[in-house]
This record gives sequence, C-alpha cells and structure tokens, in this order.
Amino acid sequence: MPQIAIDKSAVANRFLKYVQLDTQSDHHSSNYPSTSNQLSLARILVEELLDLGITDAQMDNFGYVYATLPANSNKSVPVICFCSHMDTSPDCSGTGVKPIVHEKYHGQDLVLPDDVSQVIRLSEHPDLKNQLGNDVITASGTTLLGADDKAGIAEIMTAIEELLSHPEIKHGMIKILFTPDEEIGRGVDKVDLIKLGADFGYTVDGETAGTIEDETFSADAVRIAIQGVSVHPGFAKGKMQSAVKIASAIVAALPEDQLSPETTSGREGFIHPVQQAGTVEQAQLDFIIRAFTEEELLEQETKLESLVIDVLKKFPKSRYTFTVTQQYRNMKQVLDKYPQIVELGKEAIKAAGMEPICRSIRGGTDGSRLSFMGLPCPNIFAGGHAFHGRQEWISIQDMQKAVLTLVNLARLWEERVV
Repeated sequence: MPQIAIDKSAVANRFLKYVQLDTQSDHHSSNYPSTSNQLSLARILVEELLDLGITDAQMDNFGYVYATLPANSNKSVPVICFCSHMDTSPDCSGTGVKPIVHEKYHGQDLVLPDDVSQVIRLSEHPDLKNQLGNDVITASGTTLLGADDKAGIAEIMTAIEELLSHPEIKHGMIKILFTPDEEIGRGVDKVDLIKLGADFGYTVDGETAGTIEDETFSADAVRIAIQGVSVHPGFAKGKMQSAVKIASAIVAALPEDQLSPETTSGREGFIHPVQQAGTVEQAQLDFIIRAFTEEELLEQETKLESLVIDVLKKFPKSRYTFTVTQQYRNMKQVLDKYPQIVELGKEAIKAAGMEPICRSIRGGTDGSRLSFMGLPCPNIFAGGHAFHGRQEWISIQDMQKAVLTLVNLARLWEERVV
C-alpha cells in the first residue's frame, strides 16, 4: 500500500496546545492523580476523541483516559493498545510553557528568549544535525517543553484521526490509553487491564526518531532511616550523634567515579540519592537503584548497605533501617517471549522511511510494568530530546514520522493475520 501523507499541522497544532497545559505530577501528593491539572488534559482528550467519532472515550475516577478505535477488518486481529502519559516531570517547571517553532532549522545554536543563558547548542545536542531544514520546537527558556510525553499523545491522537480518514487502511481493534503520574512511578497503579481489553501494547514515549526499545532498567527504591542521639548542643560533647551528619556522611561516602548517573552510561547501573531530610535525632535518605539485571540490582543494594554499616561504625549508639521497595523490572524478560511485537514495530518504522534502531532504555516506561501485568509493551519513539529540562526540543517532522509509524503498526498487525 502506498504511504499516506501525514499533515504536519495536525500533529503540531495538537502538541502546541497540549504543552501549554501544566500537568506536572507531584511526588509528595497522596492523591490520584497526584495533581488535578492532569485531569484538565484528560478531559480535553476525551472531548477531542468524541469529536473524532470515538464513541466510548471516557476518563475514569483516577484520571485514566480509555478509548477504542473499532476494527474495520473482518479478520481476527490481535487487539493492540497505543499508550502515552499525560504528566510532565516535576524536576523542572511546567507552568506557563511558551512553545516556540524554529522553522527550517539551519544548524544554528538556539537561544531561548526568556532566559538567554539557555542555549541549545548544536555541539551539545548532536541529534540536531539530523534536523536541518526541519521545524524544531522548544520552550522559551524558563520551563521544560513537555514533549515527554505530550508528543506521544499528539501522535496517537493524530494517528487515530488518520486511520478514521483512510478507511482503505485495514486494521483490527485499537485501544487508546492515556495515563497520569508516569513520571513519579505511579503511571499504571490504577489501570484496569480488563477494561482496556488489549492483547499487546506500544508506549509512545521514546526519544530519537526510528528507535524502538525492548529493554529497560530494573528498578528499586531504597529508604535509609537513621536514628541518631539528640542531646542539648551545650552539653553534647561525647554524647550527641547527629542523624543529619550521619546521613550526610553516607552520601559523601558514595564512590565519586562510578555507580552514579553522572558517571555511567550504556549498560552501567547506578546508586542515586534523590532526597535527604531530617533532624539531629532522625534523618531519612531516599535512593533509586538501577541496573539491567536483578543480580546487579541486588549487588548494588548490598554495596549501599555495606557502606551504611561502615559509616555507622563511627556512631555506635545510632541505628538504621534499610527498606527496599520494588519499582519495576526489565521488560525484556517478558518481550523476549513475544518477538513478533518488536519485529512488527521495526517493520512499521522501516515502512515510515527510517532504519529501525532497537535499544535499551536507561530508565523505565509505563510499558515496563504493563509488560509484567500481562500487557507486553515495548516503547516506540516520540521524537523528543533533552527531556525534563529547559532545553528540551522536538521537530514536527519527527512527530510526523511517529504518526506514520503508528498507522503502519495498525496496518501491519492486520496484514499478518491469515
């Protein structure tokens, strides 16, 4: 079948609209979703899906958006799901995002006007070399952009519109799932897979155009609680053992040249302190631990606890607890059992004019947990770069390629059924 032409204005306009809604999630909130702003985007998406003719589009009590594109084929095609998350990272402000379209990019450094110290330099963002002549979107310098993952949402919405507009493209039933709170690790906590009713899925949450990711880190969280000895500071000599200082000593004892995010790459994991709080009497350290195998994960947790024990030798009257919480596991353990899912993803990318790149994620997606919950789910590129910071960017043309890849996926699953 000849390629359809994807109107770049459709995906671009959706994206530019979505990023202006502040949907940051919040680690400290016990609500679900963690922020009410995410519900504003969910309601808009439901309204837009209904306007497209998707009659069952709905938002549930937890902020998930569910919808179904009915099959237009008589074949018994597996039900596939396209999934993206609505929240943006709490690591950088998402309030008042002002997207800027840099048309026909010609290789220049991009100075962001609301904070001219923020410069997206070609030398520091080598993927910009692939964008010559394309239309690059950035924020204005004081916020993140929100391509992670509003690009994925815009691409899924546009792909659904394209399939509705081209009934000659035969496809099976396609489920749509938009999730809250992915950035804080709660993206599928309340998902109803029976209600979703899909056999396989694809998260649209990746980076460079042409990539499909079938492997993630395995991930745990570690909380270290320190019980120190509090004494009036005027009479503390030889008695006080400050929990704040003990916690600081633990962080200071971490290796400087290995096992940290800033010193690792490729398949190297890390031990990363993300939060510290406390008083003289009690303090708490939160870590995230990452590795591609569970064996390495356990090794790193053992190293961390050994380090804590060594530090506490200097504070014999103080105590600690070491609590490990599983976050997600490497989805490759599941996806290797269903090779067709990834292979058809590669074929869809190739049919969109790109050479597919299969790689591992130094992180996780909703698909990590969905895979272990019974919905095998690799990750397709959305096209964004430099996520979670003020220099985040994406090109409209790469979003077009993502839309075409999703349309191809729908077509290929139908064609492969005899």
